[in-house]
This record gives sequence, structure tokens and C-alpha cells, in this order.
Amino acid sequence: MNAMDPPAQWPGADGAPVSCREKLKMLGENHRETAQVLRDTFEDAVLMGVDEAAMRRILTDLVAALPSPKRPA
Repeated sequence: MNAMDPPAQWPGADGAPVSCREKLKMLGENHRETAQVLRDTFEDAVLMGVDEAAMRRILTDLVAALPSPKRPA
């Protein structure tokens, strides 16, 4: 499996995999779209001279800073 492909299973909050077909479809579509946007952003930055390792850290930090929709900001 390619790391850019959606995962085979999506773990639910209770530890059991998400099984609803519609949810799985949406999660897969979101994953593919996000992967493409991240790929484009990463490639543009590196081609414009941004250090590759630094850009990976910037994108990782961006994901780590996303607020949870389940708790107040």
C-alpha cells in the first residue's frame, strides 16, 4: 500500500473500525483530496527553493496544530 492511499481501516473513537459505507466513502474522498493538496503544496515549495526537510516540518506542524472539532477552541 502506498502511504498516499487512504488507510485500509479508519479507527473509531471506541477503537473499532468505522464501518458505515457512506462515512468510509467520505473519508476516502477527503483523504485523496488532502493528499493531492499536500503534494501540490510540498512540490511548489520545494521547486521554489524551500528546504525539503523544513517544508515537511511545516506541514507536520500544521496538522499538529489543527484544533479538535470536539472541544472548544
